[in-house]
Amino acid sequence: MSTEVPGVRLRRTAESSDAVSALGDLLGGTVGLEAMLGDLNRRARRFRAPGSTVSSSMRWNVHDCLDRRWWPQGVTSSADASVDETYAGRRVLAVSWYAKARRGVRKGSRISVLDIASRAYRHVLLVVPSLDDSGRLRVDPLPVHAGGIVWHGPYLHVAATRRGLFTARLDQLLRVPDRLRTDDRDAIGVDGDRLASFGYRYLLPVCSSYAAEYDDGVEPMRYSFASLARTQQGPRLITGEYGRGAMTRRLVQFRIDGSTSAVTADADGAARPELLHDGGVGNMQGATVVDGRWYVTRSRGPWGRGSICVGEPGALVEHQRALPMGPEDLTYWPSTDLFWTVSEWPGRRWIAAIPRARLG
Repeated sequence: MSTEVPGVRLRRTAESSDAVSALGDLLGGTVGLEAMLGDLNRRARRFRAPGSTVSSSMRWNVHDCLDRRWWPQGVTSSADASVDETYAGRRVLAVSWYAKARRGVRKGSRISVLDIASRAYRHVLLVVPSLDDSGRLRVDPLPVHAGGIVWHGPYLHVAATRRGLFTARLDQLLRVPDRLRTDDRDAIGVDGDRLASFGYRYLLPVCSSYAAEYDDGVEPMRYSFASLARTQQGPRLITGEYGRGAMTRRLVQFRIDGSTSAVTADADGAARPELLHDGGVGNMQGATVVDGRWYVTRSRGPWGRGSICVGEPGALVEHQRALPMGPEDLTYWPSTDLFWTVSEWPGRRWIAAIPRARLG
């Protein structure tokens, strides 16, 4: 283990406030997450998930469970976002998905917001607004794997593999009015005073990013997943690498400013990890740290049940067949002492809760 990580860093870009404001003006202003929580249009159902450590679980509706375009990846919650673990009085999960190309169309990435009590949820498309040289608004999807997400304060940080992280503000969530919507579910962009958004009613604009940087001779870091860790020194963003064969399997920790929810940068504007482990396991899909112990999810293909590994990197103890097939990211809910994970394979997509006590 190293506490100094030379050659690996993230550099925050300036917030694209003008472009976000222009998109908000077109759509009649922001509505924010609280308003959308009153307009959830789908429902998950209780459904037992395989895995020896799973205590309770849900499945998406039939379409989302079987869909081969969209694949669930990251998970975070209102317990990460606030001290009282709720948002607008609700216990909320947020799940990221990435889209595979279908009929030549790539729809980028999205977030599903789920009310745990009612199991109602809704999808929100992640978009990247920009202004061209003449000031005209452009809207594009966010084409990243979205393998992990961290919700802290107003910000949602999205893991983007070799590109680093992208960040959105949930208070900037937008609703597309009927009068501006187009019917084309394979199109996105501004056309005069109308907006195509792949048919999505709600949009979450990316406002900034943390671009991945590395020195010559250093293997570029892959930000495959992300989670929040709570330490005595303050909140930390945990991220790491999915790897097979000879690929690196590093685990990294960045400081988060508890007052601003931004990833903490040094005087030169770069955020440097304060901790690096190179003892991760193959096929890592998610990781977090609770009370100084690492918890790492590990996948075993489309039909093999997943594992969760516990301990210190380099000496992780594997609990085999502990999780559903295709487990992904991992998040921890302190007051319930539960981990939550999601699984990705069509027809085998669960949202599963795992009591920490079952992991020894």
